[in-house]
Amino acid sequence: MSKRLITEAKRTPERAWLVEVSAVVLQQALADCDRAWRAFFDSRSGKRPGPKIGPPRFKRRSHRQAVRFTRNGRFRVLGDGRLRLPKIGDVKVAWSRELPSDPSSVTVIKTAAGRYYASFVVAVDEDAASQEPLPEAATGIDLGLKDFAVLRGGKVIESPKFFRSLERKLKRSQRELARKQRCSANRERARLKLARIHERIRDRRDDWLDKQVKAILEENQAVYVEDLNVKGPVRGRGAKSLHDQAFGGFLSRLESKAERRGRTFVRIDRFFPSTQLCSACGSLSGPKGLAGLKIRLWQCGCGAVHDRDVNAELNIRREGQRLADVAAGHAETRNASGGRIRPDTSGAARNPLQGRNEEPLGAGAAHAVL
Repeated sequence: MSKRLITEAKRTPERAWLVEVSAVVLQQALADCDRAWRAFFDSRSGKRPGPKIGPPRFKRRSHRQAVRFTRNGRFRVLGDGRLRLPKIGDVKVAWSRELPSDPSSVTVIKTAAGRYYASFVVAVDEDAASQEPLPEAATGIDLGLKDFAVLRGGKVIESPKFFRSLERKLKRSQRELARKQRCSANRERARLKLARIHERIRDRRDDWLDKQVKAILEENQAVYVEDLNVKGPVRGRGAKSLHDQAFGGFLSRLESKAERRGRTFVRIDRFFPSTQLCSACGSLSGPKGLAGLKIRLWQCGCGAVHDRDVNAELNIRREGQRLADVAAGHAETRNASGGRIRPDTSGAARNPLQGRNEEPLGAGAAHAVL
């Protein structure tokens, strides 16, 4: 394919412009295409874990472009801070940080707003993360729409709502773009103006998420979260608010940074009733259904009064600690072990944290077992 689509294509009049760019860039484009097709066929045959993916397609209307140079392309970082790219020349770079080692590749990205970024692949020492002081605390994280997250001790991270804050300006810019004549210079200027607003929203959100992840991992040794079905709710009526919260990006960042820093990260089952479960007695007496989403305070039959999010965080933390102990071999999974196998039919409230064979927890035994 490389011989046919690169070497022989350069000799044709309609593809003569391929000589103007580095051959490494063209080879990397073929490598990306090969990787995409392999992922598609592996997904169809069951070799690739995760959801099924479709065949690769050309990206349209994204106005985002990227090229990648490897060491074979002989790019260099010069002593004066400039980046030398083959067949492009020396490029002035505003460095955000120093490179810890010599880069193995660089990807130059042009965004929809016309800004350029250089992303380097470098090798770092993994032992540096293990030398960080480890805090003793652990926290559960209950994500929501009213507040972005509730942590241990009732600490609340308020939702910044970056999209909502710029929504009026975004609508105005979209109307201006829709009125412009296609393929005109005025339309291109309007498109750039709209793209800058979108990039401002994304940049502010990404910066805020990175700061929250860093603060959480600096204060806690273990982090427990719910395994949310992020793709499901974004198709409903609250899609705009859910997209603005960026739960998927937050959890992926948190998991990646936790692994890099040597922190414990556990996802509990998405069907675990953290909101409905009373953290004092273990009964399922909390608000249920869509109507229960509006209830912020509720009282259990045992007399305990709970804040919806604080109670959910406590239940998430306890279940996460139990799963972490099971994974580490410090605790056994709940099984028969000589106890009753049939479920209790006495009418007593049942605790979903227990196995199927155990007696329901009493109010005084809940904290001792969990």
